[in-house]
Amino acid sequence: MSQIHILFENREWTAPLLAELDRRQLPHRNWDLTQGQFDFSAPPPNGVYYSRMSASAHSRGHRFAPEFADALIQWLEVHGRRVINGSRAVRLELSKVAQCAALQAAGIATPRTCPTHGRDPAISAARSFAGPFISKHNRGGKGLGVHLHDNVDALTAWLDGPDYEPPIDGILLLQEYIQAPEPFITRLEFVGGEFLYAVRVDTRDGFQLCPAEACAVDPAQGPMFQIVDDFSSPLIEAYGRFLRHNHIQIAGIEFIIDGAGRALTYDINTNTNYNPEAENRLAPGARRGLASVAAYLGRGLTALDNAGDLASVG
Repeated sequence: MSQIHILFENREWTAPLLAELDRRQLPHRNWDLTQGQFDFSAPPPNGVYYSRMSASAHSRGHRFAPEFADALIQWLEVHGRRVINGSRAVRLELSKVAQCAALQAAGIATPRTCPTHGRDPAISAARSFAGPFISKHNRGGKGLGVHLHDNVDALTAWLDGPDYEPPIDGILLLQEYIQAPEPFITRLEFVGGEFLYAVRVDTRDGFQLCPAEACAVDPAQGPMFQIVDDFSSPLIEAYGRFLRHNHIQIAGIEFIIDGAGRALTYDINTNTNYNPEAENRLAPGARRGLASVAAYLGRGLTALDNAGDLASVG
């Protein structure tokens, strides 16, 4: 019998999805990618595969889990298995440079970004920014390496100080700081390539914007995450085309509005989490993240089983 195979490295983030699959009595197998092996010449088990690989795996001691996930997913794809958030999604998840390139190729505006490798080149690139700028790790997640710097001297002090943590792939991005009229960013969630909802995220407490219950903070000035009622924007259609073109089925994409009213897209999260506190404020019957993901996986499994039945008859 076919199953839903969940590829993961972080049990804490995956547990709520597994509970939803159990609730719906959908057969599933959990595939831990923190270590493992497979035979490239042998066919993988039947089923629908969903990758939950995260760019921040190394921060949990799983340095090479993303590389192993990429290898395993290539095995699945060459054997024709259905993979949700497959090899293209993994590669975008692991590189903000790749994200920036893909967004610009799609005609989606992004903040000015300078990839750097090495201390002196980073300082040199910083001199090209007229005002404050942000540093971030190319392979990020959980706000890794994200700091606001007022000027070159501030960056230099940070690079030479005890709090500096080098990026795991050696690439540090310097990015223009967007002076938003209001302190928030917006994240659009997509499941099955379709728009689910928009989340307004308060940024007054900094750049740690992970929506998972385990890493959300509780700011004193109201909820950090708020789902926006009746959200409308041309970005919904643009992001939908972008995801289809890049073969990504489940993702959260973040943008910020600058003082001139421009929407600048700066992050694609293909290992998206959903904030339960924000969803608890939704009206009864409204679509929710994990429920939508589980339903989408279930539909994929049904379609696969039906196709197999037809093949056996024909």
